[in-house]
Amino acid sequence: MQEVEETLKEERKGAGERPRSGDEIDIGIALKDVRHKLVIMSGKGGVGKSTVAANLAMALSMRGRAVGVLDCDIHGPTIPKLLGIEGVQPSVTGGGIEPVIVPPRLKVMSIGFLLSDRDTPVIWRGPLKMMAIKQFLGEVKWGELDYLIIDLPPGTGDEPLSIAQLLPKPDGALIVTTPQDVALLSVRKSINFARMLNLPVLGLIENMSGLTCPHCGKVIEVFGTGGGRRACTDLTVPFLGCIPLDPMITETGDAGKPFVLESSSSPSVRAFDEIARKVDELVGGNTKKVTRGE
Repeated sequence: MQEVEETLKEERKGAGERPRSGDEIDIGIALKDVRHKLVIMSGKGGVGKSTVAANLAMALSMRGRAVGVLDCDIHGPTIPKLLGIEGVQPSVTGGGIEPVIVPPRLKVMSIGFLLSDRDTPVIWRGPLKMMAIKQFLGEVKWGELDYLIIDLPPGTGDEPLSIAQLLPKPDGALIVTTPQDVALLSVRKSINFARMLNLPVLGLIENMSGLTCPHCGKVIEVFGTGGGRRACTDLTVPFLGCIPLDPMITETGDAGKPFVLESSSSPSVRAFDEIARKVDELVGGNTKKVTRGE
């Protein structure tokens, strides 16, 4: 499929810039003003990893941090949909690719911006995916950021391996899971993958952790309970928190509005805020809060 493969090259040609080969892209220079780099991983699909990545990024932004989000799910990019910027196309200048801005200060890049329509499949093997990731890291004008959050597809395949090899000095990985054992089996593989590649594991986030009945107030453990904490104990990984199920998470995601912008009275919103606070404390020792309007 040549259309998507040639998109970045054609856009740079249109801007009057000669396409650069992979060897000419210096990721270290491109990311020199990015203070912290976080990788969001999951052992399997369907655990809400991209929803967690998008809302964590917005929660950190609401804490006054300058945040970038790189959607590295080449075959199933959902970050544009979750952030309400589906169909937007990034501009290309002589200095590189401009990320899409989500107010007030979120910068976003995704292969989803470059598809002719949302139903277009990306039929690429590993080398092409690695080249695209290299361009997203090294040619997007990320500028000065407190955090660059990288949303990976599930598993331990090409994209996670490419990020582990290409990303200079990552702060670490956040692993997203759900409470049931079938998800936790894959989490163990993700944690061991990160350790084998010297990628620090900052902690585990348990998503879809119980549902409060709107009629009686009783908590229903839809996917079981305590699995995330047990895995953290077994594997000596920090536990960052539980995010309860909430129908509004689905509704806001479909509407392209980050859930954390909803009422802070929601237990799930409070959970995201608390996880953002913990992440900020873990790695944000030298972040710089920006003032509103910067």
